[in-house]
Amino acid sequence: MTETVAGSAHPADDVDLPPVRSPTVLGIRRETWPKILMPSAMGLLGLVLWEVLVRVNEVPHYILPGPLLIARTLWTDWGTLSGSLWITLQITGMALTVAVVLGVALSILFSLSKWVELSFFPYAVILQVTPIVSIAPLIIIWVDNTYISLLICAWIVAFFPILSNTTTGLNSADHNLRNLFELYGATRWQTLRRLRLPAAMPFFLAGLRISGGLALIGAVVAEFVAGSGGVESGLAYRILESGYRLQIPRMFAALIMISLSGIVIFLAMSLITHLALRRWHESAIKREN
Repeated sequence: MTETVAGSAHPADDVDLPPVRSPTVLGIRRETWPKILMPSAMGLLGLVLWEVLVRVNEVPHYILPGPLLIARTLWTDWGTLSGSLWITLQITGMALTVAVVLGVALSILFSLSKWVELSFFPYAVILQVTPIVSIAPLIIIWVDNTYISLLICAWIVAFFPILSNTTTGLNSADHNLRNLFELYGATRWQTLRRLRLPAAMPFFLAGLRISGGLALIGAVVAEFVAGSGGVESGLAYRILESGYRLQIPRMFAALIMISLSGIVIFLAMSLITHLALRRWHESAIKREN
């Protein structure tokens, strides 16, 4: 009798309830919409005020063009600007790829030998803190190939966050687990592959998000330095060219393309981070409460 009453008092003890899902609007969770609508509304309001102030005060377009004129210039000059954008993104992508390969490889080497880390890591710090604007002219003079010189400049800027974050992650593996691996006779490569690399993954991805934007900045800065040296394809050169010719709407259009490219790169790196960590790391797993 007691068992029957207990069973009837808790009818849902042995029943698997479906997970509670947040309500969605147009396929997007309701709590996500304010994060989209509020910044969009503020941005739209800023553009409207900008256009109104330019028209009311009759500001010349060679001083400050309005958003509508910039959008029209972006449309009419898309053929020229899109080609320049492609060159800039090529340099950015190549620099980021080289930074990832060399940064991860050196981080693994540093994790395997503390003497190597102590010997070479300070030089990586020196390379990072030296302003790229000051050494870019030297690199462009020393390297005959202008494209390679721009790639080196962008790589210098993007390299250190990958190296530093990955090295920190490899050294942050749980010491108790490392002792356990040693207790069971795991080799250094087994410990690296099964423990230290997974532990370093969130650190590496954080550095990747930083380096993505820095690679774009490095490419643009290098193009500015080399602008008078024959590089006539990148967006930075288009900005210089537009300034010399007082084509300020085109200058703003190129600047907007650079900014949007940086935003897209950051969002892409954030998506990669989410997809890589969402099933196992605390920083990406959604809390139930």
